[in-house]
Amino acid sequence: MSRSESALLTDLYQLSMLQAYFDEGMEESAVFEFFVRALPPGRNFLIAAGLEQVLRYLEQFRVTAPELDWLRAHCGFREPFLAALGALRFTGDVHALPEGTVFFAHEPVLRITAPIAQAQVVESRLLSLLHFSTLIASKAARSALAAPGKLLVDFGMRRAHGAEAGLLAARAAYIAGFSGTATVLAGVEFGIPVFGTMAHSYIEAHADEVSAFRGFARSSPANVVLLIDTYDTERAAEKVVRLAPELEREGIRVRGVRLDSGDLAAHARAVRAILDQGGLTGVTIFSSGNLDEWKLRALLASDAPIDGFGIGTALDTSSDAPFLDCAYKLQEYAGTPRRKRSEGKATWPGRKQVYRNFAPDGSFDHDVVALEGDAQAGVPLLMPVMRAGRRTAPAEPLANARARAAAQLAQLPPPLRKLDPAPSYRVDIAPGLRALAAQLDQMPH
Repeated sequence: MSRSESALLTDLYQLSMLQAYFDEGMEESAVFEFFVRALPPGRNFLIAAGLEQVLRYLEQFRVTAPELDWLRAHCGFREPFLAALGALRFTGDVHALPEGTVFFAHEPVLRITAPIAQAQVVESRLLSLLHFSTLIASKAARSALAAPGKLLVDFGMRRAHGAEAGLLAARAAYIAGFSGTATVLAGVEFGIPVFGTMAHSYIEAHADEVSAFRGFARSSPANVVLLIDTYDTERAAEKVVRLAPELEREGIRVRGVRLDSGDLAAHARAVRAILDQGGLTGVTIFSSGNLDEWKLRALLASDAPIDGFGIGTALDTSSDAPFLDCAYKLQEYAGTPRRKRSEGKATWPGRKQVYRNFAPDGSFDHDVVALEGDAQAGVPLLMPVMRAGRRTAPAEPLANARARAAAQLAQLPPPLRKLDPAPSYRVDIAPGLRALAAQLDQMPH
């Protein structure tokens, strides 16, 4: 078991609460829901991602004997509780938005129904998995919308906050519409297309640029994309034009060049002219270098002749909105709805469903959040994905989530597809849910 799969990758207070539940004999069914309280500034929508990692975590959840020994030695938990913890497995139900689903504030993304110890102990890890993947997918979608039809590659693993973050960012970005990633392990784990060129160090290690270009082309003849901004971008483009016929005679075709610094639009125009004048009209221009959705929009608005983009730091850290105000909260225990009433953090009680309604043109019109069983007009979004601790279907192919995200982004009302803030999408709270909240507010506590 890897450390990222360990049941001890959690907060201590989860285990302390489990000890207390155990001591009090509290083992009735609980309902917890994951949701986002408010969209980050500048965001018009979010995309659900990370469900597959959550289901895998729930399937394999267990506290191992060495972990129990550590808890016994360092945390003071008592033996009867430790025995129960060692036997704990997830046997509950899960309802969730399928990955790639667009959603908005106050809408449950995932619902856990299980004995309270099971539903409680998984909180921290579920929050971590859903939060990060959703954050990155939502960021990546903005680049996909800003640069439709362009090659978009995740370049961010080296700047991601840890190995797992880099790997999951590649997956989330692919769901949201990226073409692939530079992270090789993401290709192994998820089947995501992998892309790569060369680093400046490779160029610098050679006596001259032409020697570097020639050596790389002969070594990787099927993937000749040459980095041309190490010294002088335009002169390097001219060198590519002179070298290309030599490589052609060897059966090697230059596929593209990469720009990574300076005024990318100006360099791209100059390089495109040089390549075209040299007969290399089919050679593409790929750009990288601290890009984000705003820079993509500006480059494309200036008609820069760039065919693809590598996006790294801004994507994998979601630099302009590095977190979501998300929560995983108890909504029902022992058949009784529960409502947190903390100032600024009140929750809508009970187990819920989200219904999506569409305009005549097929675009999203509004959503309704209602109590489960209080059917509303529209299409229900939360689907059963696990019952009694077992998946209701095999793991969904990543291509399905990617296609779903593309379809849903196309159905967003046009103002929501823009990078600029738009009027909030309408999410109604059904009368029955409001009435239940008001009823609970009148009860003494």
